[in-house]
Amino acid sequence: MAYQLYRNTTLGNSLQESLDELIQTQQITPQLALQVLLQFDKAINMALANRVRNRVNFRGSLNTYRFCDNVWTFVLNDVEFREVTDLVKVDKVKIVACDGKSESTQNKNDKW
Repeated sequence: MAYQLYRNTTLGNSLQESLDELIQTQQITPQLALQVLLQFDKAINMALANRVRNRVNFRGSLNTYRFCDNVWTFVLNDVEFREVTDLVKVDKVKIVACDGKSESTQNKNDKW
């Protein structure tokens, strides 16, 4: 199963609102809407893993961190994000990091 982190993005929220509208007008079933969301989860995770090549460096003060259910959560204060020529400063940022390996890859590695 793919992570559902990206459902709370602008794209994910728009998709969910559209699906809800289609359900309300009885143009699709709730089961079909769920299948669409599951496919969205897989597609967005795959696209980010395979297509994004940009790198950004960041530096800040660690406020809190947590590791639960194979998910790291970091909250940083006074953070600077730096790309080649750009610099962005923010007061606070929350970073959620999950294992990017697919389940099939993990299962193969577990067997050996």
